[in-house]
Amino acid sequence: MHYIMESQLTVRLPADLTDALARASRKSGRRSSDIVRAALRDYLNAPAAAGIRPAERVRALIGSLDSGVADLAEQHREYLIESLSRGR
Repeated sequence: MHYIMESQLTVRLPADLTDALARASRKSGRRSSDIVRAALRDYLNAPAAAGIRPAERVRALIGSLDSGVADLAEQHREYLIESLSRGR
């Protein structure tokens, strides 16, 4: 993808980000600037940027896991005490 670049931004990066960016560039065969533009685009288009709370992003997952214990919510204190006494 080729774009006409209308503006330029200089960003100072700490060494760990510089190293990670260089590794990603080598691994993907893309220029560092392309990776930074893609990351910035993803960040700005993320649902969190639109004001959606993290809990809303996972609402469909809440309560969807089965612990295998039918009354866990009703007797959670007893299960916690039992679990702690077993050393878990």
